Amino acid sequence: MSAYNILLLGSGGRECTLAWKLSQSKLCKELFIAPGNAGTAQYGSNLNISVTDFEEIKRVCLQDKIDILVPGPEDPLVAGIWDYFKNDPELQHIIVAGPSQAGAQLEGSKAFSKKFMQRHNIPTAAYMEFTEENFEEGINYLNNHSLPVVLKADGLAAGKGVVIAQSTDEAIETFTSMIKEARFGDASKKVVVEEFLDGIELSVFVLTDGNNYVRLPEAKDYKRIGEGDTGPNTGGMGAVSPVPFADEAFMQKITGRIIEPTVKGLKEENLTYQGFIFFGLIKVNGDPYVIEYNCRMGDPETEVVIPRLENDLVELIVLMHEGRLNEAKGQFKQEAACTVMLVSEGYPDGYAKGKVMSGFDLAKDSMLLHAGTANKEGQIVTNGGRVLAITSLGKNIQDALAQSYKNAEHIQYEGKYYRKDIGYEFN
Repeated sequence: MSAYNILLLGSGGRECTLAWKLSQSKLCKELFIAPGNAGTAQYGSNLNISVTDFEEIKRVCLQDKIDILVPGPEDPLVAGIWDYFKNDPELQHIIVAGPSQAGAQLEGSKAFSKKFMQRHNIPTAAYMEFTEENFEEGINYLNNHSLPVVLKADGLAAGKGVVIAQSTDEAIETFTSMIKEARFGDASKKVVVEEFLDGIELSVFVLTDGNNYVRLPEAKDYKRIGEGDTGPNTGGMGAVSPVPFADEAFMQKITGRIIEPTVKGLKEENLTYQGFIFFGLIKVNGDPYVIEYNCRMGDPETEVVIPRLENDLVELIVLMHEGRLNEAKGQFKQEAACTVMLVSEGYPDGYAKGKVMSGFDLAKDSMLLHAGTANKEGQIVTNGGRVLAITSLGKNIQDALAQSYKNAEHIQYEGKYYRKDIGYEFN
């Protein structure tokens, strides 16, 4: 294989981790990250471009002779960047590590993904979908639904479009605000109402070429802002890998009942899909169910999954493009990986940016994966709600976490907050 110029889209902890991994490959000639952050600048050249500015992305791809495009977040995929490249004679030679716009509906539309699961007998929660047109029917449905009940905005809502209502009043109030008051904008014009599944969650990832797939390490992330899984949902406060309860027998159930029917279903429906599939799963009474699909890697799960992956990621992407992933097998480090996310005060609601950060030189034996950071006049400053993912490897989850927490103390900025109970179920 020859070496490739690679453009990675995104600016979070996921992209910092992918940049770290891609830059290590002997097949990576030059790496560009758009827009990137203060951390990605260590691994390649940051370009100040929006992930959905396709024309500017095209200009850079031609200028810098890009061979591989890796979209980190879902927005460009759901907006059809794969189709944009494949329909342009100047760009169609470039490998795009992501699905077509039709394939990205697995994440882009909750209603689409639920119907897909039904068609292919993939285990998931029972559900109904409602819009303005059958609004009253939805109210009646909620009045008679068991509690708690889950309400999901159909479209993309930056991970915040899901409400678990504990009472009928809360369910009806949420439902009304989603549809009548556009609580999540266009994303909640359609609402999916689901039965609540009581169990323990985990995330499983594959890279597929449309026929074959390579499974990556699994992970468990922690979404709530407060310790003991309390308070509002966030983009993710930390993650661990491997997941202790995901033993071989359970992973075989996931493979047979969920991964293989999904890949086969995409092929049967002629949905072009060459990229990552993220399975958001829940274990209920020993069996796996799909909560949601995502059409990209997770964040902060990437920060523990990718450090455990021993394969050359560029090589896997090239094999994916050539339809040869059957020739590869996921190779994982035996060690556990744990990440602790440092966030800004006030997150996930309003928070200040521009706080000067220090202590990077004191942090040892951990990866400091930048999420919401920027370089300002030679200093690293906060530039987002989730600021820095601290990932450590250890012989078990407890050792890895202890190392991450030790380094969390060293990093300083005004308003620093992090959860001190990541991995609490496994201690």
